[in-house]
Amino acid sequence: MTPIVMQSSCPDLKLVNQGKVRDIYDVGEYLLIVTSDRISAFDVIMNEGIPQKGYVLTEISKFWFEKMTDIIPNHIVSTNVDDFPPETHKYREQLEGRSMLVKKAQPLPVECIVRGYISGSGWKDYQKTGAICGIPLPEGLKESDKLPEVIFTPSTKAELGEHDENIPFSKVEELCGAELAAKVRDVTIAIYERARDIANEKGIIIADTKFEFGMLDGELIWIDEALTPDSSRFWPKDQYQPGGQQPSFDKQFLRDYLETLDWGKTAPAPDLPQEIVEKTGQKYMEALTRLTQSATLNTAPSGCCGGGCGCS
Repeated sequence: MTPIVMQSSCPDLKLVNQGKVRDIYDVGEYLLIVTSDRISAFDVIMNEGIPQKGYVLTEISKFWFEKMTDIIPNHIVSTNVDDFPPETHKYREQLEGRSMLVKKAQPLPVECIVRGYISGSGWKDYQKTGAICGIPLPEGLKESDKLPEVIFTPSTKAELGEHDENIPFSKVEELCGAELAAKVRDVTIAIYERARDIANEKGIIIADTKFEFGMLDGELIWIDEALTPDSSRFWPKDQYQPGGQQPSFDKQFLRDYLETLDWGKTAPAPDLPQEIVEKTGQKYMEALTRLTQSATLNTAPSGCCGGGCGCS
C-alpha cells in the first residue's frame, strides 16, 4: 500500500496556496496542482488521510473534463509529469498520478452548485422554507426525491475553516455581472445534465455537484475539480429509494459517521477509526471503477497507488 500523502513536499517550488485537499504551486506560466489524500467534512480537515484518494480525484476529474470540452474549455495543460517544467521532475514520485499542470485563471467568487435531487443542506433548507436558495419547490417532496427540474443553487466561497453560505442568483449577478452570471448558470446545468446521463448508464445517480469557474483572456473556463466524490453526491442506482438518505460512493459516508458523534463540526477534528478511513477509500475507488470501467492495475509508476486509478 502506497503511503498516505497528507501534503506534498516540493521545497524548491513556490507554494502559493494550500486548500482543504490540494496544494498549488506557481511554476511560471502555469500552476501545478497536487491532490493530497486529505479529506474534509463540514469544512474541517480530518486528521487522517484516505488511501489513494488523490489518485482517484485526479483521474475522475480528468475523465469528466475530457467529456465536456465542447461545452466549456478547462484549465488542464497536462497530467503527465514528463510535460511538466523540468524543476518539478525531481518530485516525480510525489506527483505521478495525483497532479495536474493547469492554466492560470482568475477564479470567480462563487461556488456553482447544481442539484437534480433533494438531499443534504438542500433538504434541510426545503424542510424549513419549502425552497432551496429561495427557489420554491412543490410541497410533499421526500428526502432524496428527484427534483421536477435541475436547479442552480450557488454559494459563497468560504475561507479555510469557514462554511460556505447559500446565496440567491441575484447575488451572483451582483458579484459577476448579469451576462456572466447567466452563462455560468447555463454551463453549470449543461455539464450536470450530460454527466448525469453518462453516470446513469454506469449505475450511478449524481444527486448534486459543485463547480468552480475562472476567467482567462476574457473567456470563461472550468477550473479546480470535476464531478469527484469530494464535490458530488454519487448514489448507486440499483439501491435508490427516496424517502431517506441513500448509500453513496462519496464522502457522505464519512459525514454520516461524524453526525453520530458529539462534535460541534468545528476544528479540531475528531480522530477517525481505521474502519471508517478504509471504507471511505473503498467508496471513492468504486466510484472511479464504475465511471471509467478501470480495473486494478497490475503495475504502476513509482509512487503510484497501483489500485485502479489509471495514473499510468
